[in-house]
Amino acid sequence: MSGIGKTLMLLGVILFVFGLVMQFVKIGRLSGDLLFKKGNTTFYFPIMTSIIVSVVLSFIFYVIGKWK
Repeated sequence: MSGIGKTLMLLGVILFVFGLVMQFVKIGRLSGDLLFKKGNTTFYFPIMTSIIVSVVLSFIFYVIGKWK
């Protein structure tokens, strides 16, 4: 199988596992996320959620880079 085929299969497996995990783990609305409500307006900025997702993706790409 060519290199692009393996990469696409690996990406598919990662997305599948991520989707499966998201069924059981409710990420979002963490304690570090900002939520402002005023009248009929709501502003939500997920700072802590973004940091956690960034760390996890950095680790995944690090492992993939070492694996190749």
